[in-house]
Amino acid sequence: MKTEELALLKEGIFASLEKDELDALAECITVVTYPAGQILQAKSGFRILLAGDVSVLRESMEIGQLQPGDGFGDWGLWGWMQQRVTLRSESDIKVGEFDEKKLEAAIAKKPTAILRVLKTFAFMMDTHLEDLSHALLDAYSAPSQHVKTKLNITVNGVEHQVRIGTPLSRLLPSEIDGKPVVCGLFNHKHVSLNRPLYTSGVAEALTRDGLEGRMIYRESISLLAIEAAYHIDPELHLHIGPSLGFAYLLEIESNPNHLDYKEFAAKLNEEMHNLVKADVVFRRDYCSIDEARARLADQGWDEAVKLLRKSRNSSVAMVSCGHLYAIEIVPLVASAKILDQFCVAENSGELMIYFDSDKVEEAEKRSLHPSTLAKQHDVWLNGIGLTSVGAFNDICIAGDVSKIIRVSEGFHEKRISQLADMIVNRDKRVKVICIAGPSSSGKTTFLKRLSIQLQVNGLTPKCISLDDYYVDREKTVRDENGEYDFEAFEALDIDVLRQQLHDLIHGKTIHISRYNFQTGKSHPEGGPLMNLGDTDILLLEGIHGLNPRMPFDQNDGVFRIFINPMTSLMLDNVTRVSATDIRLIRRIVRDRHTRAITASSNIMRWPSVRRGEVKHIFPYQMLADAVFNTSLVYELSVLKVYADRYLLEVEEDDPAQTVAYRLRRLIDRFVTIYPENVPQTSLLREFIGGSAFEY
Repeated sequence: MKTEELALLKEGIFASLEKDELDALAECITVVTYPAGQILQAKSGFRILLAGDVSVLRESMEIGQLQPGDGFGDWGLWGWMQQRVTLRSESDIKVGEFDEKKLEAAIAKKPTAILRVLKTFAFMMDTHLEDLSHALLDAYSAPSQHVKTKLNITVNGVEHQVRIGTPLSRLLPSEIDGKPVVCGLFNHKHVSLNRPLYTSGVAEALTRDGLEGRMIYRESISLLAIEAAYHIDPELHLHIGPSLGFAYLLEIESNPNHLDYKEFAAKLNEEMHNLVKADVVFRRDYCSIDEARARLADQGWDEAVKLLRKSRNSSVAMVSCGHLYAIEIVPLVASAKILDQFCVAENSGELMIYFDSDKVEEAEKRSLHPSTLAKQHDVWLNGIGLTSVGAFNDICIAGDVSKIIRVSEGFHEKRISQLADMIVNRDKRVKVICIAGPSSSGKTTFLKRLSIQLQVNGLTPKCISLDDYYVDREKTVRDENGEYDFEAFEALDIDVLRQQLHDLIHGKTIHISRYNFQTGKSHPEGGPLMNLGDTDILLLEGIHGLNPRMPFDQNDGVFRIFINPMTSLMLDNVTRVSATDIRLIRRIVRDRHTRAITASSNIMRWPSVRRGEVKHIFPYQMLADAVFNTSLVYELSVLKVYADRYLLEVEEDDPAQTVAYRLRRLIDRFVTIYPENVPQTSLLREFIGGSAFEY
């Protein structure tokens, strides 16, 4: 074979072979060129498409197509019915035809290489099966006058006419500006790159750097980790634990051999990278609910079985990259080759999977106390049987909604009381409490409930919002897109803040600052009079509350609290409900419910909000003296009452439809709890209304 033909061979089923193995395989192949329009006659043996386009026809109707790397013939794709279908070249093609005697000799010399090929071939056959089944059903049952063989697909504003069954990967680039494409959008819905297209529409690429792309990248790594752990020891039941933003905790349900986590982390990391090197295929199968439950039960995934037990659908999509199957929450990558930036390691007695191997050292410097609190919360949930979304639904249906709400709210109240006691019992008297957290973390209600507990302890809280210290709008710094960056630390009038904090802490009476959001003007002395007496304590709330550049010294008696929803229930062993998604749904409901801001507007704004949080809030969480987890295990069931309609208001052709559709699918997995069951003092009331507190 020529050099360029040898390069073509490293596609499809031969993607896992090394160069010397490919060289040996090439000795078994004769390359034959066929012109466009050629009918490929049925032959014995095995052939592989190296380059070009080939249609699969039944009579005169196209029902599928071959891709470079697909094998065909007696024991290849369509081989089982090659007498009933016709293969036709749609362009000039190159086909590799195997000499079976030479192939037998090659197999004898390199059996492990051939084994890898067979595994890849099996994966590819399985991946094609569902789509071919649909195509055959269409071919046998559809009236010929209604059958379409061409589609109109728009990419980057340019319309392309393609044959039905064309994989999305054929239409999208593999990378954009050096950033790998992990998935596609088709008509604003997530679609795997290896999915064939059967309807016309608009296709877009998702890279690893976008919010949705990162989510798909992480979900794919999670499934890869679960599969790799199964390879190491099928008796170990690994599942994804709470997220730390930069990493996931990995949890082992049973540890009969008392694993050394450091040693196991090294093994898991190695096996995952072996799967990446082999470029394992991520398959997607549709199956009945009963079949899916049987598969998951065989794997010992009882929590996933519980989730499907209450499903209203008759079928479900499953994903796999080997032996184990998971419920498809979002489409995953087409194959493992782009999953190249992860690292599994042991850190402070925890098993963790980092998403960016270049930043492990930086991440390891961060305090893990948020993870400790998250694990404590998980232990509490498990203690009352709330082990997963499926278990939660079962408990609700059994009539224990009130119990779940009472215990969840009691957990919050106890923790807030503990924080108040910590503040009062500090060796050095606390004069300032800084409260920081990302958007929709519940800062406002937390501040009011903490104030009550401080009053119980004999202190008088006085509150200041950092939002009242913005500079005039026209003086606000701008981000890289030229937009006002209200999340930047420089958006605050630090000189005014420094002077007023100094005066208050040292006993002076001042008019605090006030910012007019309608006019965009700051009024440094436009707020009410304030001073701090002997029993007074200042509560300072804002996204920069933990920033070390805040203009006061720790000697002034500062206590810092970071708040954020940190825990969520698992859907199956691979996927947990994202705490970030919970915050976005909170924000959508609150803003649409009380501020007439649409779900679409919030979704489109969310990436900018997240960038600000990553830059200005999360890097400083390890400086907090205490952490408060604002998660409420039942909240999505309540938010669903409002969010379902608000998300349906997003138009089908709206760019926000991608996230809106995904969030609708998420909340659909929860049973509904009506808002009247929520206490008026609950943090959740900040988002659904009806709070006993004034905001």
